[in-house]
Amino acid sequence: MNALGKAAIGVVAVGVAGGLVYYVYERNTEQPEYRLILADGRFEIREYPTLLVAETIQNGSREGALNRGFRELAGYIFAKSRGGARIAMTAPVIQDREKIAMTPPVIQDEAGRDSWRTRFIMPPKYSRAMLPEPAEGVTISEIPSRRVAALQFSGRAGNTALAARESELREWIAVRRLQAVGEPEYAFYNSPFIPGFLRRNEILIPLAGI
Repeated sequence: MNALGKAAIGVVAVGVAGGLVYYVYERNTEQPEYRLILADGRFEIREYPTLLVAETIQNGSREGALNRGFRELAGYIFAKSRGGARIAMTAPVIQDREKIAMTPPVIQDEAGRDSWRTRFIMPPKYSRAMLPEPAEGVTISEIPSRRVAALQFSGRAGNTALAARESELREWIAVRRLQAVGEPEYAFYNSPFIPGFLRRNEILIPLAGI
């Protein structure tokens, strides 16, 4: 093997090792507690308490909106866009399509763009009054307590993978004779440089009843 090949292998090895180290770190990131109602293979029903979140809404493609939303929220929790102390990062990052009330006249964006909401869950030690005031573009809100159907999967969570997993989850909901009452939410637990086989992603669909 020539020197260039050895160097390439070295770079890949260092990258994988770095990803594994950060993966271990992310495994210890605080996550919201929930009550497990049912486990059926890869499918679960969970009950979440009320969650305090920082959120932002971005237009455009889902991936682009997620990247911009993440940066906006990171600026808030890491005190880059405001004064005061930093707030610890939690997992997962939640994304869903922003639903806009229909009022006449109906006007479509000339580029046909969507609006996507990205949310960071605040650590449970904070109340709303304790959180620093966010800069423009970020708001503090609550996700009410709810019951959700969840499907966890690994790999890269591109649009095709998300659509396929959502279809699986909806089929499972129908077989179980459950009632979905909301649009899907995408939950991402890892940074972009974590290898796909180590990634944790989830589809969450709210259910009737709690």
